[in-house]
Amino acid sequence: MNKHISAKGRPSKLSIEDQILMCLRYWREYRTSFHVATSYGVSEPIASRIVRHIEDCLVRSNLFNLPKKLPEGAGIDWNVVIVDATEIPI
Repeated sequence: MNKHISAKGRPSKLSIEDQILMCLRYWREYRTSFHVATSYGVSEPIASRIVRHIEDCLVRSNLFNLPKKLPEGAGIDWNVVIVDATEIPI
């Protein structure tokens, strides 16, 4: 999976590995962009752009699907999966 990374603008302060790790931490810990950004020494808008970029790359790969809106209509049978991402013993 070779994806082209745009070379527009200023080079990123974070390596691609750190960008992916930041994105994974954002999803895993369900923290705000502000808190993830401060952990990596970047601004909140930069953190949001990185997460959006990683999500867009995953969607374009056709290996993942991140729908923006759930489809509606008759005959749709939903299976629901609930994921508990907390670190508190239940």
